[in-house]
Amino acid sequence: MPAVNILKFGVGSPSDVTPVDELRKAGYDPSQVIGLIGKSEGNGCVNDFSRALSAMVWEPLLPRDAVTVFSGGTEGVLSPHVTFLVREHDGRNTGMLEPHEVGTVEQAREVSRTVSKLVDELESSSNAVHLVIVKGPLLTDAKIQAIRDSGGTPPTSDVHQSLGMSRYASAVGVAVALGEVAEEEAESAIKSGAAWSAAASCTSGAELEDCHILVLASAPEPGRLRAISTFMEDAIDGRAVVEALGEVNRDGGHVLQVFAKAEADPRGEIRGKRHTMNTDSDIQSTRHARAAVGGLIAGLVGDTQMYSMWGMFA
Repeated sequence: MPAVNILKFGVGSPSDVTPVDELRKAGYDPSQVIGLIGKSEGNGCVNDFSRALSAMVWEPLLPRDAVTVFSGGTEGVLSPHVTFLVREHDGRNTGMLEPHEVGTVEQAREVSRTVSKLVDELESSSNAVHLVIVKGPLLTDAKIQAIRDSGGTPPTSDVHQSLGMSRYASAVGVAVALGEVAEEEAESAIKSGAAWSAAASCTSGAELEDCHILVLASAPEPGRLRAISTFMEDAIDGRAVVEALGEVNRDGGHVLQVFAKAEADPRGEIRGKRHTMNTDSDIQSTRHARAAVGGLIAGLVGDTQMYSMWGMFA
């Protein structure tokens, strides 16, 4: 398995492609890019078109098989940026998903098959996988109506709910592929909403019809770069981050990039204290969670160009 090369650059807007120049200055050509992961300054919700704009301007500059994942929302101290994955493991897309499959066990199985293939091709094991990034589709009003016109029943009639359902289905697929959820339990996991994965980072957007997937794993042979991972017990669990940073320091390394995932606790409290992220009518809970967790980690790492998303962990 080859080591991964990571380069990160700030952007001035969702349509800013000047990092291509920085990439070349670093000695790389866009043809060498196998993955591009970006944070844009949209709201990160259903009507966030900054993601589509970024995809539109970036994808023509990259190889056809390069995987692009754009996440909206740079609340608080988070800084818009793009992260290049260059000349390393391949990214992969799933097959096209029918609208009625979005957020269902069919999506989970499609993601699971693709992740399993990627892990096999890396000649790795599930234990070596630290992060699986998935960007999947969501339902739009037009797709929901198309399902009804064909005589079917949509998984949900709520566009925003489909955003979360798609994320969760993708994450269940990751969990199945990595052995965190048994394959025969995938359907019950979708229904219960109680499964989770320590490696899944999933998002969704109206600009996709399939799932874009990147797998980050540690190579058995030593290399310049190393991936480590951990999970936070809650949104203020700074100790987990400090321990991970301690591991980096003990190895004499430095942090190139941080990928983090969080959500507002649906119980409405953190460590027994009430929070209002879920009941704020002005700011959606997704944005609260991104700002809170992003600010905590950015302060500890000393870098605001980190990839912080909200989402349902599976």
